[in-house]
Amino acid sequence: MDIKSREDIERLIFAFYDKLLQVEDIKPVFDGINFQSHVPHIVSFWSFVLLDEAGYKTNVFDKHIKLPIKLYMFDVWLEVFTETVDNLFKGEKAEMAKQRAATLAYTFKSKWETIKKEA
Repeated sequence: MDIKSREDIERLIFAFYDKLLQVEDIKPVFDGINFQSHVPHIVSFWSFVLLDEAGYKTNVFDKHIKLPIKLYMFDVWLEVFTETVDNLFKGEKAEMAKQRAATLAYTFKSKWETIKKEA
């Protein structure tokens, strides 16, 4: 089954974070983040990206710049995201989700490296 709805994206995001938060190196990045209030924003972002839902206007990169993220964590994030998509979905939107995630990880990693060198 492919990703077809906001509910599918919500299922993906909850499954993804369940796996990601089991990675010991990643857990500290999320200390203090209220997932109850954060998850709807993530779902809105991916609904915008995959389902063309209107309404998401936040700069995703700016929201993450103050987090204690190391460069290698973007690779871990992408690996877990891709694995989660593959475990739950098959189809055009699932492939698009993985492709967009790869682009996002690459972009974040490139910007992160540049900004952290300047700091």
